[in-house]
Amino acid sequence: MEEKKANSQMKLHTFDELKERFYVYITDKNAREKIEEAYHFAEEAHKGQFRKSGEPYIHHLIEVAYILAEIQTGPSTIISGLLHDTVEDTNVSLEVIKDKFGEDVMNIVDSLTKIQRLKLSHRSEDDFVAEDHRKIFLGMAKDVRVILIKLADRLHNMRTLDSLSPERQKVLSRETLEVFAPIAHRLGMNTVKSELEDLCLKYLEPEKYQEIVKLVEGKIKNGQKSLDTMAKKIADDLFEKKITFQMESRVKSIYSIYRKIYEKGRKFEEIFDILALRIITETELNCYEILGIIHSTYKPVLGRFKDYIAMPKPNMYQSLHTCILSGDGNTFEVQIRTKKMDEIAESGVAAHWAYKEGTNYNPKKEQQEIEEQLHWLRDFVNMSEDNQNAKEYVEALSHDIFQANVYVFTPAGKVIELPTGATPIDFIYKIHTGLAEKAVGAVVNNVMVPLNTELKTGDICEIKTNDRSAGPNEGWLDIATTSFAKSHIRKFLTKKNAEFLKQDKIQKGKEQIIESFKQLNIGESDAQKYVDNQDLWKHFNCENLDDFYISVTNKNPTTSAVIDYLNLKRPEETIKLGKVRKNEDDGCPVYVANAGKIAITLGNCCTPIPGDPIIGYITKGKGITVHRKDCPNIANENRRLIEVLWKENLSSSTYPVDLKIECYERANLVVDIMSVLSQKKITITALNAVLHAQQNTSTISVTIYVQNADVLQDITNNLLNVKNVYEVTRATH
Repeated sequence: MEEKKANSQMKLHTFDELKERFYVYITDKNAREKIEEAYHFAEEAHKGQFRKSGEPYIHHLIEVAYILAEIQTGPSTIISGLLHDTVEDTNVSLEVIKDKFGEDVMNIVDSLTKIQRLKLSHRSEDDFVAEDHRKIFLGMAKDVRVILIKLADRLHNMRTLDSLSPERQKVLSRETLEVFAPIAHRLGMNTVKSELEDLCLKYLEPEKYQEIVKLVEGKIKNGQKSLDTMAKKIADDLFEKKITFQMESRVKSIYSIYRKIYEKGRKFEEIFDILALRIITETELNCYEILGIIHSTYKPVLGRFKDYIAMPKPNMYQSLHTCILSGDGNTFEVQIRTKKMDEIAESGVAAHWAYKEGTNYNPKKEQQEIEEQLHWLRDFVNMSEDNQNAKEYVEALSHDIFQANVYVFTPAGKVIELPTGATPIDFIYKIHTGLAEKAVGAVVNNVMVPLNTELKTGDICEIKTNDRSAGPNEGWLDIATTSFAKSHIRKFLTKKNAEFLKQDKIQKGKEQIIESFKQLNIGESDAQKYVDNQDLWKHFNCENLDDFYISVTNKNPTTSAVIDYLNLKRPEETIKLGKVRKNEDDGCPVYVANAGKIAITLGNCCTPIPGDPIIGYITKGKGITVHRKDCPNIANENRRLIEVLWKENLSSSTYPVDLKIECYERANLVVDIMSVLSQKKITITALNAVLHAQQNTSTISVTIYVQNADVLQDITNNLLNVKNVYEVTRATH
């Protein structure tokens, strides 16, 4: 079988042949002259430069422009194709490009140049590749013309790959399979996609490639006569019905066959659509008429009919597919489509937005129209903003965009494309991220379903909303399958947790002030009047009362510092052991055996909690402060220590604990830690994260409230199960 343009001996086109190609649809004299000017400019700029294969570099630029002219791109795109390497490989500046060819061309060339200059040598090899791929995606997503030029550039490079070393051939082939072929597929550019994939396979798996080539050659040899007989019979029937049509045969791409054999475990003999008949007609009605005529003569294979006219693919592909038995033991696929459908099927977005003269071409408007039609193009940018890790970003693109093959309808009939396994939650975020905050349920095919229901192609999904909805919760993270949805859920939860944390700190600070003032015989209402004081806030660098309460919770200032600033008089009291302290808190969880009531407080430095081994420290004038036995602040004390005990049958009060969480840095780490604490219903009153850039680690300090040491141990175990967390310790001050 002849390999289409798959070797370095392929014919090189001349500029005159390029002119013949674009003269077909570009008739404006000025546009034609500008393209020719760009050619001569590029020829002069690259003079003396040669490719690895030996030919002058200008031939590569002509071939790129020729590919662009084949899909009928506009003058600016062809000019940019001719100039795409001038800034990178010559002394030509962007300013010169702008002066000679305009700002539009300059912007395209600038984007292409930035993509070429990807160098991140400080990263590991995997990160290097992932970051390169992310920048390629983002660089191309800004202007579809940049995508078309990069695809044309890569296609010609792959056609001439024989001149490079085997190692370089494999590197470029892998990148092409991971980046460029999927993009061509999503743009509906089937011709480009198939050729890229076949060329990649030729260099990555040469033995398997040649094996499939021989199998296909044998299939053509044995089945061509049967296909021709069937085609003649169908043609006679269509002539009789006076239906206008064109007919051609198609051979399935080598890479598609490779995937079915080696990835899906199919035998070559079980692949029915290796040889196919394509019928191109005038109207949609003709398509269905032809389908009826064929099915009245040949028996269709059950389950092999697909109507992509009624339900187009998101890349705009439309066609009828049926698989029929020829009657002599052979099975063939038949594709039926209109001429316009065929153009879009082969060239995709390039055909849909092919250059048309006299239409006041507006590249910005065209890009907007393309993004509205191909909404996943926006996701290139959105997903990068949501995910700072390059490897995760590329993996998310592969799953959410390139592997998306489930088509779900909105009640209005709009097609939403999702990956296999997607749920109504993924559907919600594809519709509109704001919808999630009001969502309360999903209706699929007129039936109320759980949010973890797996959606399938053809489902009609409707999201039920309520303004009183609590919005996304932690459980949604386990139900969502797309990175796009998970990222937005985490954002919402982080914001929600931050607001909860703020309100909780305000309440804690208020309670601490009330409790401290109570010991001065100052009631709650009077205490609040004392601190509702702008001078007080300003003194402690707070802007308002809420900020003041938050600062008190964070112990900056302490309640003692507030009392001292307000110059409030403390009541006379005796602090010696055996005496009762005025306004003693009878709810203290610690006592001293055989000592009666004593002023006892839990140390702020080591934050002991019920279940901890503890010791008392007799302070001067303040009773006893309880410390954990391993507290460094009492390590050198001997004389003023006293044995203290936890009371039995303590109430369900909670006590503050300061934790230090040591982690290897990664995206969304703080969110995951807060999610664990939230799921355990643990109150958080302070959180601070410090990044150690050189070690790529971080320390997260958090103050939580727990009932006892057993609960703390359970929390510690759960935190250690969080990915990248390697140590959790109690902090002392």
